[in-house]
Amino acid sequence: MLTQDQIKARFIPFSSLRYSTEAFIDYRIPGCAPKKNYALIGAGVSQNPNQPVSLREKHGFQVGGVAMPAGKINPPHMHFTAEVFICTQGNWNLHWGFNPEVLKAGIEAGDIASMPTWMYRGFQNVGEDEGFMFTALGRDDTGGILWGPDTLAAARAQGVHLTEDYRIIDEQLGQTWNEADQRLEPMTTAEISALRAWTPAQMAQRVVRFAELDWSAHALLDSTLPGCGAQLAPVIGLGMTQDRNHAAPIANSHGFSIEWLKIPAGGRMSRHQLAEKQVLVVYQGQVDVVVETQEQPPAQNSQPASGVPVHSLATSSPQSWDSFAMPAQCWRSYHNTGPTDAVVLVMTPGDGRKTIQWCPEVLAAAATNDQAIDANGFVAPKRFVDRSQR
Repeated sequence: MLTQDQIKARFIPFSSLRYSTEAFIDYRIPGCAPKKNYALIGAGVSQNPNQPVSLREKHGFQVGGVAMPAGKINPPHMHFTAEVFICTQGNWNLHWGFNPEVLKAGIEAGDIASMPTWMYRGFQNVGEDEGFMFTALGRDDTGGILWGPDTLAAARAQGVHLTEDYRIIDEQLGQTWNEADQRLEPMTTAEISALRAWTPAQMAQRVVRFAELDWSAHALLDSTLPGCGAQLAPVIGLGMTQDRNHAAPIANSHGFSIEWLKIPAGGRMSRHQLAEKQVLVVYQGQVDVVVETQEQPPAQNSQPASGVPVHSLATSSPQSWDSFAMPAQCWRSYHNTGPTDAVVLVMTPGDGRKTIQWCPEVLAAAATNDQAIDANGFVAPKRFVDRSQR
């Protein structure tokens, strides 16, 4: 059971975030700095042991962020697990490969892009002002990061070296480099050529535009109940949607799912729980995130015990987006206390479908509206669900 203080500590206001401008070896390369790297949840992949982290607790994936001034570039690098960019501010070009012709895909606020594993990728802020992207990396252990040969060479030209055990040695700080430190060797040209080549058309299928989201008003059992009205739009993997006709445009394994939750002004997502942890990021509006101190699931067919509700008001602005690290198996609800729609990014670990357990009050209210959850976990007419049990 989590205490009230422990629940409050899982609220991550954007104003509380701390960053490092020396997280990676590119921080002295002309055109790459300054770059602000944030680590919100999980250990991340920073090569700076002093990288601030908001919450190190394992969630099955890692959440970070990056902010860069206009024109700055993050050079090619590679990850072994999924990397997803969630743009909340600005205009960005994602680029990949080492081809003579630059391969790129543009994203803007609200767009989400999933980068394949074992592909060199980078990004550039092509907007007029500083931009921000949240990042999600698959698994608790991402395996680290590999830099392209040109990046390592450009860093060495500035006196910055990366050792085989991923320590940064900076000669401009008075640190001494010698060959006994075993410089990290990059992939060879032949090894890079053997990697899969991705075309712009293929990568376009891995970008989900906010303007093209598939919102469902029947994605949750309580969606049609008075005072509720929440909708879901899947983005990656099997999330918690209860609409049988819903499918995410990006379906391959990431180790986590991503979907958007939209709650109308004055609406809510009613009291429920999940077996998995979740990470919420308020992209638009403001949401009262209510979490109860009672974490253990109730006995079968019994009334769930009510714990002490802990309220966290998560808000957004054009330059800030609050987050919340939701614990597993806790009763929670979300209330839109603002004057406009609230839009929340929801990230949940695991490649399988996530099963929502609704409280008895929601089940009873839905039943009066001829709504129930069928044997496959989707919203259906209760009269037919009941008939199947005879």
